[in-house]
Amino acid sequence: MTRVAAIDCGTNSIRLLVADVDPAAGTVTDLDRRMTIVRLGQGVDRTGRLAPEALERTFAACREYAAVIKELGAERLRFVATSASRDAENRDDFVRGVLDILGVEPEVISGDQEAEFSFTGATKELDGTDQYLVVDIGGGSTEFVVGTEHVLAARSVDIGCVRLTERHVRNDPPTEAETAAIRADIHAALDLAEQTVPLREARTLVGLAGSVTTVAAIALGLEEYDSAAIHRSRIPYEQVAEVTGRLLAMTHDERAAIPVMHEGRVDVIIAGAMVLRELMERVGAREVVVSEHDILDGIAWSVV
Repeated sequence: MTRVAAIDCGTNSIRLLVADVDPAAGTVTDLDRRMTIVRLGQGVDRTGRLAPEALERTFAACREYAAVIKELGAERLRFVATSASRDAENRDDFVRGVLDILGVEPEVISGDQEAEFSFTGATKELDGTDQYLVVDIGGGSTEFVVGTEHVLAARSVDIGCVRLTERHVRNDPPTEAETAAIRADIHAALDLAEQTVPLREARTLVGLAGSVTTVAAIALGLEEYDSAAIHRSRIPYEQVAEVTGRLLAMTHDERAAIPVMHEGRVDVIIAGAMVLRELMERVGAREVVVSEHDILDGIAWSVV
């Protein structure tokens, strides 16, 4: 058994997992799993650069995580950075800051690598004989992965919830024209993904990340966020569509008042929910299996 730390830094959030990984037993035992909304990708789609205030928010979270990693005595650390830092002209500033705080360089991985980690984390504990379509809806990009025990095909496309919101939403709630523009971007990206990933062939759809887990928590009627209740829940398409429709009609303040809504997700949840709904319509998925195990768990497995 090895005690490892895994950090996933995306466009909207940075997350930490410290866990004991036992390859022989095939288990990951959480010691600490936490998430901070830092919005590293603030404005990247428009400017091509990481904003100074976004970098500082991210570095503050890194300092907090460094203390946790030291306290729990993790033997190895892997820091993976995804969409926003792939796209930014000044990503060297980000790399230097992380190295100074945590002593490791962030690995700015490709979309394909991101897909591999997400798939491993999400499906390691599931029936390895099934064929899965894993969808990881991030802030800057969304990954689509099809496989059984291993990845058969994967594609990363630029339809993350932050990117779509910044690109199209100017009103609260969004207008029909704005939601139509989001929908058009989603379907263009799904067309692109289908060029390499057989989205309609998998038997089971597995959904990852904050947009999916938030939609699930709302559909389940939870009064507070409960990872145990959300993990491996099965949410029918009808409920996903109903929750998405409700979110589309709400104002910012009404969405913020939902008990399970993280404050950093209030302004981007509509776009994230729409990605899930439109994907389920496209592939004819009757339900989505929601996983709290994702890229973080895949990174942890990769360390050992």
